[in-house]
Amino acid sequence: MPRACFKNAFQVGQRIPQGLKPAFLLAHGGTAEAVPYPKPIFETRSRNMNWRLLPFAIFLLLLFALAGCQSGDSKDKQALAASTRAVPVGVAAAVQQDMPVYLNGLGSVTAFNTVSVKSRVDGQLVTVNFKEGQFVNQGDLLILIDPRPYEVQLASAEAQLYKDQASLRDAQLNYQRYKDLLQESGAMSQQQVDTQKATADTLEGAVRADQAAIDNAKLQIDYCHITAPVSGQVGLRLVDAGNIVHATDQNAMLVITQLQPIAVIFTLPEDALPDVVKRMKQGSLTVEAFDRDNLAKLATGSLLTIDNQIDQTTGTDRLKAVFDNKDGNLFPNQFVNVRLLLDVRKNSVIVPSAAVQRGPQGSFVYVVKSDKTVEARPVTVALAQSNQSAIASGLQPGEVVVTDGQDKLQNGAKVETRTRSSNSKASQTAPASPAS
Repeated sequence: MPRACFKNAFQVGQRIPQGLKPAFLLAHGGTAEAVPYPKPIFETRSRNMNWRLLPFAIFLLLLFALAGCQSGDSKDKQALAASTRAVPVGVAAAVQQDMPVYLNGLGSVTAFNTVSVKSRVDGQLVTVNFKEGQFVNQGDLLILIDPRPYEVQLASAEAQLYKDQASLRDAQLNYQRYKDLLQESGAMSQQQVDTQKATADTLEGAVRADQAAIDNAKLQIDYCHITAPVSGQVGLRLVDAGNIVHATDQNAMLVITQLQPIAVIFTLPEDALPDVVKRMKQGSLTVEAFDRDNLAKLATGSLLTIDNQIDQTTGTDRLKAVFDNKDGNLFPNQFVNVRLLLDVRKNSVIVPSAAVQRGPQGSFVYVVKSDKTVEARPVTVALAQSNQSAIASGLQPGEVVVTDGQDKLQNGAKVETRTRSSNSKASQTAPASPAS
């Protein structure tokens, strides 16, 4: 060992370890008495304490290693138990039945006929023969206006007619006499005969005018009796008995709306119109009206017509459907959801839409096999109708598919099944949209 190392390793006054004394003496070329007795860098007591702690440290390391092994074994056991535990899932069986194809639209109920009843004559209301909200039939007497002034006019016109008829008969007799005298003896001139004929014609015109006045008076009396022009429901009464009404009044006395039948005007995208027109040529199309929440069906009717132009701002066209409305569920200006039955696909394989999953390779379903394990099977969806999907390929009728809990599944996983509630009622009441 070089001398410099010993010089640096020990300081004056430190004890030289027993094993290093010969080397230390040789390095200094002298005896031990020539060098001060040095003190060791590491005391013997400290070294003995370090050696005592070594078994305790080894014990701690072994303890931690044992705990880690036990934790790893526990995790492995839990993973193994999780892999073999059955996953609870909801299931439903694929069924084969007809699949309706609907077009959905938003619509508003419109009265088939709306009549604002006004007076056509001036007079005082004598009788109001209806109640607010009453259903009236065509021809029922609703309001009576005092007809007496028009009855007086009728009597005066009849009297004038009687007078003019008498004058006409006298003029016609004189004309016949003048004509006979002219032909037999020439005692009358032709001018007198022509003048008498003109007098008779004038009186005949007066008689016709009198008859027209009589007819007009009778018509005014008829106008005093206001009847229902159409069958429908009477709205709120806008005038009471005893008031004077005029033919020039702007406000109506009542409004009648025809509710049976009733119409619904709704819109559809212009892209759907060619299919609708094609189906209309084959027969009547069924239209169903649903409430604002799109849950309860209100009425069933038929498509009446399509508007003759498309709204360029919205790209939609208006269609009109008619409903019998026997139960009175539809009211004018009511908002409704409309679905139009466009077609029916026969013998389709149908599953709940919740069973169809989307992945990188396309659509698939988890099929439950007889051993209670699942298989991820690719399928082709032909049509999606709200909560139902028609499967074109990849699934057979009667096979059971998973409808709930797919996020915990993989190929070959064991499952514990619970039957999904039937969607048949929901599919009959909830409107649906055809797949693109």
